[in-house]
Formats: sequence, C-alpha cells, structure tokens
Amino acid sequence: MDSKKTIRIGTRDSELALWQAHTVQKKLNDLGYKTEIIAVKSQGDIILDKPLYELGITGIFTKTLDIAMINGQVDIAVHSMKDVPTALPIGIVQAAVLERANTLDILVHKGNLEFLEGNATIATGSLRRQAQWLNKYPNHTVVDLRGNVNTRMQKLNESDWSGAVFAAAGLERINLKPTDFINLDWMIPAPAQGAMVVVAMGNDDFTLDAVSQLNDIETEICTYVERQFLKTLEGGCTAPIGALARYCELEDSFTFKGSLLSIDGKQKLEIEKIVPVGEWKKLGFNCANEILEKGGAELLKTIKESLKK
Repeated sequence: MDSKKTIRIGTRDSELALWQAHTVQKKLNDLGYKTEIIAVKSQGDIILDKPLYELGITGIFTKTLDIAMINGQVDIAVHSMKDVPTALPIGIVQAAVLERANTLDILVHKGNLEFLEGNATIATGSLRRQAQWLNKYPNHTVVDLRGNVNTRMQKLNESDWSGAVFAAAGLERINLKPTDFINLDWMIPAPAQGAMVVVAMGNDDFTLDAVSQLNDIETEICTYVERQFLKTLEGGCTAPIGALARYCELEDSFTFKGSLLSIDGKQKLEIEKIVPVGEWKKLGFNCANEILEKGGAELLKTIKESLKK
C-alpha cells in the first residue's frame, strides 16, 4: 500500500453530509488508509428560496464536489445516493455503495394525528413525496420545504403545518428523529433512498482499490435496479418516481416496487414484480418499460410540460 497518499474526502458541509463523510473516513482508517475531510458548500445548499426542480439541474448537490474532484482538490466524494444523477460526469465512477440504512419515509408531526382525517398542510421539497401524499390525502395542501435536515426540522417547528415528510435514514444518522413520527410504509421511497455512495476518479487506481473494500454487494444491486428504473423513465430528479428493490434470501429472489405519479397525485402508475436472483440485471429496465407502455410516456410528457411553466 502507498502509505504516503492521503485520501481526501470531499463532502457538503451540512451535519448529515459530514456524518456520512466521517463514516467513510473511519472505515478507511480502520483499513489502514490515511484520510482528510474537505468540506465544500453546494449550490443546492446556498439557494434555498427556489424549489429544487426550478433550479433545473439534476445533481445540484453533487455538482460542486464533481468539479472539486475533476480539478484534483479531492479524491473521493460521499453522497446520499438518491441525490446523485443516474449519469455520472465523464471521468467519475461509482467506487462503492455502503450497506443500506432505513429506506422509509416518515411523517414528523406535532403530537396530534387528527389532521389525517380532515384538512391539513404538509411540507416537503420532494415532488415524489408531494404526489404520493396528495394521492392518499387529496384534500390536504402540500407546501415546499427546502434546506438541509436541520433547517427543515427547524422550519417545521416554527410553522403552523401539521407535519413534514423526511427520509428516516437522514434523521436517524444524526439523532434528530423525534418521538412524534409515523412510518409511511405505503410510500414508495426515492430510488437508492437510505444508501450512501462513494465516487472517485476512474483513473485513480489507488483510491478505487481502497474504497472498493467498503462496497456492499446487496445494496449495490438493489440501488442499481432502482436507478435503472429511474433512468429508463428519464425522471432525472424532477418527476415523482418511487422505486424499491429488495433481496429475499429465503426465496433467493428480488422483489421490486415502482411508481410514477402526476404532480397533483391524481394519476398513479405502479408496478410490482418478483424475479429469480439471476434476472436482476434488466429488472429496473423491464419494469420502467411496462410503466411507459401503461400510459407512463404520456404522463411524463405532461409532467415535463407543467414543470416548464
């Protein structure tokens, strides 16, 4: 091992992003590698007054770190995998996917759930969560909520909203998960939700060799299937697309659930499939094509048109 090289870990400077970077740092240190953390502010963290899809960039949280890596300022970047575009910039490769955490979305509320029966205002910055929520609770209002996990939690506490939707994994990682929450097990998560990915330069053999030791093969395959579903639907970060693949050891098979909804939640296309373990490579692709044939292609056109307005 080239003991001289220090692997520079690029990360956003939010508490959750730093937690993720420190987790990777500890794993690399335990393997005997030297590391250093370099925190960078991303455009997605700086521009908080516009909904994400209006910024018109997929990968707004990853772009700054991609540039830092291409410029040779950092060797690897650690991301929440659901924030990473399905097509990586030229020269950058996926080096490892860490073992997945909780995949669920949760509703954080204020101690009273009566609003589920009546009218309510729910906050989320995600079109997927908005669409799925309105599909189930059509008489509710959904408002935009932006910022890192800490900022969003604070905004919820200071608001008169009934609740806000978060990824359970993010809150659990930095011990922010409150007692007042419910698991939204009916909501299909974002592709790769709960998984962390490490990216590196494709020509950096030393770093790729080091980081590859952190890879969890089951998580890698499940997130591959989910992201293939997303990519085939051409959702980028903007269309309300949910996907969840799971490995079932007992049956040696993969189960997949995917959904595409209209932004107002009124239209919903869903698919569920179980395939033998050997058939995972085309699972996301095949499920996406079924959705496209069942009216998904028209629905995506409508979504793109409405987002342009």
